[in-house]
Amino acid sequence: MGAAYFYHLTRRPLEDTLIMLLGKSLQAGWRVAVRGPDVARLGWLDEKLWLGVDEGFLPHGMAGGPHDADQPVLLTTGPAANGATCVMSIDGAEVTADEVAQLDRVCVLFDGNDPAALDVARAQWKALKDAGASAQYWSEESGRWEKKAET
Repeated sequence: MGAAYFYHLTRRPLEDTLIMLLGKSLQAGWRVAVRGPDVARLGWLDEKLWLGVDEGFLPHGMAGGPHDADQPVLLTTGPAANGATCVMSIDGAEVTADEVAQLDRVCVLFDGNDPAALDVARAQWKALKDAGASAQYWSEESGRWEKKAET
């Protein structure tokens, strides 16, 4: 059974935190789906991922291509087509308690400076907690990531 990790972004931009988490996930041997609600935003993120990794190559692709199943990291608006063992939700993309139970990890990244994003993350936390999913809340407010709560 996996767990949902909520990342409250207040200091670093989404793309920097995502690159860090994707690198750790690939090192752990996980296949990852980055789920967002907007194709254009995922396209922007695709460009950032290609340009943002100075230390090494971060293999990934956009969903809808002929090789989705082969992608270690797949950017998608829907279900993972790459056999993902980890889903990273951005911009309020939906995650379910069933996914948390079936996957190694579900990560919910949200902008702590956006009141609407905070409301969505709080609703996701409550829904997962009420469904009995294991969840952790992480904050970077102090300048480094610290676990602030756990269910």
